[in-house]
Amino acid sequence: MTYKKKFYRAIKQTLFIAFLFSVLFIGISLLNTQGHKESTRQIAEPVISEEVRDYRPLVEKYAADYGVTEHVDTILGMMMQESGGRGKDPMQASESYCGERECIKDPELSIKQGVSYFSQTLEEANGDIKLAVQSYNFGKGFIQYIHDKEKDYSQEAAITFSQEMYANDPDKEKYRCLRDEAKEIDACYGDIYYVKSVITYRNKLAEE
Repeated sequence: MTYKKKFYRAIKQTLFIAFLFSVLFIGISLLNTQGHKESTRQIAEPVISEEVRDYRPLVEKYAADYGVTEHVDTILGMMMQESGGRGKDPMQASESYCGERECIKDPELSIKQGVSYFSQTLEEANGDIKLAVQSYNFGKGFIQYIHDKEKDYSQEAAITFSQEMYANDPDKEKYRCLRDEAKEIDACYGDIYYVKSVITYRNKLAEE
């Protein structure tokens, strides 16, 4: 075999090996991408705690008392967002009950007060479930804010309200601002994505 033929054969072998490595690399990349998508989907899938599920009978009881039986899954979704069903105040209803945090020490009282307050926000919101849910988090002042502007609930309105309330309060140390995206836009009053989270949990509960 001449030198020239050996040279061309070596080039072909090198190109073939390079081609195999390219195919292998692309295959691994596609698998990793699919795995990442699957992992992201799994992380995004809402999970309802057993504590929240265990409170369903109690929520149903007080929902019947306050005329909001059709919203049991929504109330459980709110509980999931508030506390995951943990602690002595699973509905985080202390502020609406006594005007300050952590005054409720009994889960049943928390649920009774939480359902009662939600029924009030729903009535004042004229049945607008999103406005009622967000007002459970923001307070009833948000309902008046929306009505004064002759508008319906929207994500943009929730963000603007949060920004205004945060900007007008000189004591900003009391705000936790747990969401980074809210902190970036100075919307640290309440939870601007509360409705979105609650509805996600509600829909998950409705599937079960």
